[in-house]
Amino acid sequence: MTYTISQVAKMMGITVSTIRYYDKEGLLPFVDKTSNGVRVFKDEDFEGLGVITCMKNSGMPIKDIKKYMNLCIDGDSTLQERLRIFLKRSEAVQQQMEEFNKVMETINHKIWYYETAIEAGTEAIHKQTQNDE
Repeated sequence: MTYTISQVAKMMGITVSTIRYYDKEGLLPFVDKTSNGVRVFKDEDFEGLGVITCMKNSGMPIKDIKKYMNLCIDGDSTLQERLRIFLKRSEAVQQQMEEFNKVMETINHKIWYYETAIEAGTEAIHKQTQNDE
C-alpha cells in the first residue's frame, strides 16, 4: 500500500513540513518519488521515519541522523558503527533523564511547598518548620 505525505504526517503525528524538511536534509533516501517529484510512501518507510523521529526527539542533530541514514544505505559493513551511534545516544538520553529527574524533584518539592502553604494559609509555616530544626 502507498501513502501520501499528508497521510503519513497524520499517521506519524508529525507535520508535513517536518517530513519535507527531513527529505530536504537527505534523511529519506528510502522514499520513492514519482516522475514529477511527489513522494510516495510505503508501509516499510514508517520504520525509517520512526527511527528518525526517535533520534530527533532524543536531541540528536540532523547531521548525525543523516550520517546514520547513510550508514544504513551502506549495508552490513556499517553494523558496528550504527550500534555505536545508538550506544552513544543511549548514554546521552540516560544523562538527560537523570537531569530531568533532578528537575522533577524540584518541581515536586515546590508543589508540596505551595500545597502545604495554601493549606496553612501562609508561607510562614515553612519558615517556622526551618526555625524549629
